[in-house]
Amino acid sequence: MDEIFKHESAIIEDDVSIGKGTKIWVNAQIRKGARIGENCIISKDTFIDSDVVIGNNCKIQNGVSIYHGITIENRVFIGPNAAFTNDLYPRAFSQNWEVTSTLIKEGASIGANATIVCGVTLGEYCMVGSGSVVTKDVPAHALVVGNPARIIGYVCECGNRLNEEGSCSKCEAKYDIVR
Repeated sequence: MDEIFKHESAIIEDDVSIGKGTKIWVNAQIRKGARIGENCIISKDTFIDSDVVIGNNCKIQNGVSIYHGITIENRVFIGPNAAFTNDLYPRAFSQNWEVTSTLIKEGASIGANATIVCGVTLGEYCMVGSGSVVTKDVPAHALVVGNPARIIGYVCECGNRLNEEGSCSKCEAKYDIVR
């Protein structure tokens, strides 16, 4: 833990793995068994539940709770107050709740206040617009917005919107997008 920054108000339980260069900020709580990669930013007022996996070079903004059953690959951005679920049929009185897994693939970006309902996969380099509610899988490079979230276009790895031919005007990358 010497190679990380931990704010004095952060709570990190035992049996947590945190990669070098990672910064844990004000009032963050990380539960036992969580694994966080290298060079991540875990911002103010975040909660990372037990056994959550977060890859390298991720940025988790303020007020995000990442619950048991969520896996986040490398280079993922999660905007402020984005919300995740992990139970499809929640009841306060249920003794038999089931975790439903969610996978956020490499390079995905989730906008502020978006909600990701459990059981979905967000594809590589997809982008979820602020305030969107994702209820089904999002393909790689798709740009989704709304409630429920729907595809309105596709984005490059650099984040720029692709034209109809799958080309990026910013970095000139080209993609074969399956529509």
